[in-house]
Amino acid sequence: MTETTIEERPTKTTKTDQWRERLNQQARSGVPVRQFCKEHGLTEYSFYAWRRRLRKKEPVRFALVDRGSARQDPATPATDPSLELLLATGERLRIGAGVDGPTLRTVLEALRA
Repeated sequence: MTETTIEERPTKTTKTDQWRERLNQQARSGVPVRQFCKEHGLTEYSFYAWRRRLRKKEPVRFALVDRGSARQDPATPATDPSLELLLATGERLRIGAGVDGPTLRTVLEALRA
């Protein structure tokens, strides 16, 4: 009997995904752009060009999430957010159970802007 090995192909990362990650990494680091680019062998021109390209307005897309029967007893305070939105940029927006309508509308309008 022979052994069969199945190799998984590495996930293909696009240039856009790479730059999105670089931009997020720089933002999280708190390091100035010039220093970040120097440390990572990038040109500032490329960094700013990609940042401008990725900041172009994209429509905000939402997904319906079915919470199923995982309803919590209203008398018990929620420790987890009641709603979590995963934005196209990869960021997460967690919305607690007690948020009022006008505040939520303001946040959603800001995301669309």
